[in-house]
Amino acid sequence: MDFKKAIKEYYDREKKVIDSLNYEEINDAMNQIYETYQKGGNIYICGNGGSASTASHFQNDFNKGISEYVENKFHFICLNDNVATLMAIANDIGYEEVFRFQLRNKITKNDLLIGISGSGNSKNVLYATEYAKEQGAKVIGITGYTGGKLKEIADYRMHADIMDMQVTEDVHMTFDHMMMKIFYNLLVVGKVSGENLEDTHC
Repeated sequence: MDFKKAIKEYYDREKKVIDSLNYEEINDAMNQIYETYQKGGNIYICGNGGSASTASHFQNDFNKGISEYVENKFHFICLNDNVATLMAIANDIGYEEVFRFQLRNKITKNDLLIGISGSGNSKNVLYATEYAKEQGAKVIGITGYTGGKLKEIADYRMHADIMDMQVTEDVHMTFDHMMMKIFYNLLVVGKVSGENLEDTHC
């Protein structure tokens, strides 16, 4: 089989989405992450399915990948990483509560929630978002498709504008690695951009 045409079509679609990204909105979201980090706040993050893996990857890259090299550590807390907790909440209360329940009486106005939803309409992410905002915390919505309700109600947005879940999730992972690289260079190397910046080796 010759897959080359299909391969090219896939990556052409992905490049088109990357070229359409709103850098201003992404920059605003990054500044909120940096502000939360500077004041020692917790950064909660959650998602379902592939977005759950992305959320877990975020926690790894910030809590280990960057924090290994700095005294002031990132405090990322991935709400979908404890399977026993998720299953207990889903079974006893309801799947739509798996994230909000974990935030109750914990998240404060000094914290940040990052909600990841390809459609932007995952109920459990939206419930967590609404609760976080009620407590005075800021919310970053990482979305795809049209952005759904999460894009509407989030304080900051990182949006992949495409009706394709696989490309959406690809772009969401680039958000993680892009931010990790930039924050590593800022906090460890002391430069945000320029030639000869260090590889994080993570």
